[in-house]
Amino acid sequence: MSEGMYPTSTGELAKRRRELAPETEAAFQAFSQKVFADGALPVKVKQLIAVAVAHVTQCPYCIKGHTKAALRHGATQQELMEAIWVAAEMRAGGAYAHSALALEQMGKSDASATG
Repeated sequence: MSEGMYPTSTGELAKRRRELAPETEAAFQAFSQKVFADGALPVKVKQLIAVAVAHVTQCPYCIKGHTKAALRHGATQQELMEAIWVAAEMRAGGAYAHSALALEQMGKSDASATG
């Protein structure tokens, strides 16, 4: 079953992924479990970070999965939305900051035109 352009994540797809690269799949799962375990940051905070990053990387599977995980670990809807707004600002801020590259090129173009 498909949701628009993205297929629904199913146990069958997960099984196929495992079958095609079992050692890599196991390593990825172990890495993921370690990354999202309590540490210097609690799981809830890590999941809020993941929700923000998922919005920047625009991964619908990650958005859904990490939103559910964040809620399971005590995140509020307000915390989730705030994390999403942080992601939006960072994405927009990146475009703003990188305008320095275009401005630099414009300056070079101006210099060569008047040079």
